[in-house]
Amino acid sequence: MRPDGRQPLELRPLAFRRRFTDAPLGSVLASAGRTLVLCTVTVEETVPPFLLNTNKGWLTAEYAMLPGSTGGRKPRDRGGKVDARSLEIGRLIGRSLRAAVDTTRFPGKTLSIDCDVLQADGGTRTTAINGAMVALIDALREMEQRRWLRGGAAAALPNHVGAMSVGIVGGEVRVDLGYEEDSRAEVDLNVVLTADGRFVEVQGGAERGAFTPEQLDAMVAAARGALDQVIAVQRQALAAPSPAGG
Repeated sequence: MRPDGRQPLELRPLAFRRRFTDAPLGSVLASAGRTLVLCTVTVEETVPPFLLNTNKGWLTAEYAMLPGSTGGRKPRDRGGKVDARSLEIGRLIGRSLRAAVDTTRFPGKTLSIDCDVLQADGGTRTTAINGAMVALIDALREMEQRRWLRGGAAAALPNHVGAMSVGIVGGEVRVDLGYEEDSRAEVDLNVVLTADGRFVEVQGGAERGAFTPEQLDAMVAAARGALDQVIAVQRQALAAPSPAGG
């Protein structure tokens, strides 16, 4: 039995509250069980130097855990020093979302995605990617309204991505690990897939010992099934009328 009573392949309650704040073009409060992540998307009229005169835009992401997001206070990044874990997760979010967009549709612009963990109970990086995907779609819709896109939001978003944590705990494959399970898992993976089942990223490893190819296949299959559910919830949230404000 899992600590919260779920079945091995059962997700935590998942929700995406759109337009959580007013200022960004896209703003979503993503929740997966007790984990809460605020995902926002802003647009800047600039691109990195390596993209100058290329007729392309850019998408980048940053991730941070707020001081009160865990039991012990998480120190803020100061003096230009960024926590290595935060930097790595920010890069993962950026890579994942770049797999969803066509940057030629917004040349000269950078979409900046910020994911701030308000409360952490496992799966913060996957929750961030899933919430950022919803916020990104809202941002692209707004950019289409403002005529900042070539060809509209649908053309700018050829793919849809989702992310899921999966692991082996007590010899059992489980999806969507909470902190209590994640902290004692024998194997921990994070899987990012497109809606049509292609891999964007698979990262992780054994925490104790090693695992077999058959176990890897079982974890990937479990993640695929879970991601079908995640993408369905994302699309359900996006199909609802956009809230007027936060």
